[in-house]
Amino acid sequence: MARKESISIQDILETAFGMAREEGFQNVTARKVAAKAGCSTQPIFRVYKNMEELWEAVYEKAVVFFRDYYDLYPKMGSTPFSNLGMAYIAFAREEKHLFRLLFLSELSGRKSLYEILNGDKNYVLLEINKAARAGCGDPQGMFMRMWLFIHGAACMSLTGDYDLSDLETRRLLEQEYING
Repeated sequence: MARKESISIQDILETAFGMAREEGFQNVTARKVAAKAGCSTQPIFRVYKNMEELWEAVYEKAVVFFRDYYDLYPKMGSTPFSNLGMAYIAFAREEKHLFRLLFLSELSGRKSLYEILNGDKNYVLLEINKAARAGCGDPQGMFMRMWLFIHGAACMSLTGDYDLSDLETRRLLEQEYING
């Protein structure tokens, strides 16, 4: 009778994703994943042909995690781009390692910032259309101007250089939109 497998592909992926989230993507190695999962490296390479395949799965899981985070993030106010911006900045503050992986890494084959943000629900396009309906003359240009502030604030939060409250941040986003 064959020995029962004690670790599944889901177990390996969850372990690797948890490590990327807590320790940083650079720490997701076969040995470290195996140690954390309580197995040898053999089960990892039985379900993934190499580490690149596991890393790709972790990356894709992080993309889904961000989109779920945005979907669940409390939406407040109706100013175009402000809810997306608030969620993005909060994600950088709360999920530093995943933010770096998704939005600051130079992984080959990774999705662009726009692809991740827009997602299959067209988050960015919806915001651009909302701005157009609100009378913005150049909604795509407005998105770019707003995004420079949003991405800068998110990056500053990684280093501890961003100390504005959520209320202050929301006010700045709304003011930038009005003045833009």
